[in-house]
Amino acid sequence: MKFFIETLRKLSMGKVLALSILCSGAALAQDVPVEPAMFKGDIAWMMTATLLVTFMAVPGLALFYGGLVRTKNMLSMLMQVTTVFTLIVVLWAVYGYSLALTEGNPIVGGLSQLFLAGTTADSTAGTFTDGIVLPETIFIAFQSTFAGLTCALIVGSMAERAKFAGVLIFAVIWFTFSYAPICHMVWGPGGYLLDKGALDFAGGTVVHINSGVAGLVAAYVLGKRIGYGKEPMPPHSLPMTLIGAAILWIGWFGFNAGSNLEATSGATLPFANTLFATCGAVLAWTLGESFVKGKPSMLGAASGMIAGLVAITPACGSVGIMGAIIIGVIAGFVCLWACTGLKSLLGADESLDVFGIHGVGGILGAILTGVFTAPSLGGTGGEDFAIASQVAIQLEAVIITVVVSAVVAFIALKVADLLVGIRVSEDEEREGLDVTSHSEKAYYIN
Repeated sequence: MKFFIETLRKLSMGKVLALSILCSGAALAQDVPVEPAMFKGDIAWMMTATLLVTFMAVPGLALFYGGLVRTKNMLSMLMQVTTVFTLIVVLWAVYGYSLALTEGNPIVGGLSQLFLAGTTADSTAGTFTDGIVLPETIFIAFQSTFAGLTCALIVGSMAERAKFAGVLIFAVIWFTFSYAPICHMVWGPGGYLLDKGALDFAGGTVVHINSGVAGLVAAYVLGKRIGYGKEPMPPHSLPMTLIGAAILWIGWFGFNAGSNLEATSGATLPFANTLFATCGAVLAWTLGESFVKGKPSMLGAASGMIAGLVAITPACGSVGIMGAIIIGVIAGFVCLWACTGLKSLLGADESLDVFGIHGVGGILGAILTGVFTAPSLGGTGGEDFAIASQVAIQLEAVIITVVVSAVVAFIALKVADLLVGIRVSEDEEREGLDVTSHSEKAYYIN
């Protein structure tokens, strides 16, 4: 017992000494500028987060979309998601990073880092908090996955009828003139919406509203699939869709918590909110579907999962856990309506509900961020936080994103149609894009 007490006494003295050293260092830091520093934990976490977001696209999004289309078009869906993602990641290195996340004007960045000029193994991405920096290479890689995933999301609205070459041309134009400017305005140095105080922790405007609106425009421009509304077009593999949705959920932890850019306590709130909001949305969609259709469906649960993830994305770093659950529940009900009632009102063959989930869910999440960030509602806003003024700023961000994305998407689709055609022939569509576009089938019966 005496040995035990003596050990505790020594440990306590050690803690006091450590605290005094820390306090002395903190006092000294008030007079001495903090030198930028890197930490192995931050670097390891950001590499992990980048892997998780890549995992979201391939195979996550590819399987989610692939299971939702008919058998004859499954491989075309996998191919479009994979190729668009990889194409945009390469373009991000060529010019996207420079246009989106370097100094320029309030609308778009500059050309100082075309082809990643000046980027070396020793260059840093800038100071975040308390003098902590990241290697620029991992920051570039992480942000490239956001760009690639955003453009890949859009192809779900063009499913089963779009030309492969036309999709790629569209993706290049839209990425250049919609994604890069919106990204700069929201996250880039001197960005218009960033300076206005718009809150978007991980991409409600940049990723989800941006892609959702483009998807709706694409659905209108391409027109309806042959037989749409007249013949059944059920998903060919709902188990595959659930697997894809589950992979997306797992990857989304890197998407949201990774946006903290450090492995600190600041990453734990978006991590937790990504869990709780999504659970709330699944339950809400399931409950709503039970009332509307009489029975809940697995497709509904998977869709609710994505709706919750989308809605919490802009808010994940600034709302409390209870606020996240409420956002998820609201998103589950609202996106269910968007994919049924609103979809009928719009009259577009928005094949895989990119607008109904990502567009509507993103808009909802962006607006509710302005509400639940309030400290009185458990958010992280300061003492001078005002819900009304913040919601007004959020609405401005939403409107700008909707307008830019819609206009650029329409022009990009028309240019692609002029160059190579945007829609396959009627015979090709009837036979299926797997064979006519890629000369292969997803399943062979021996």
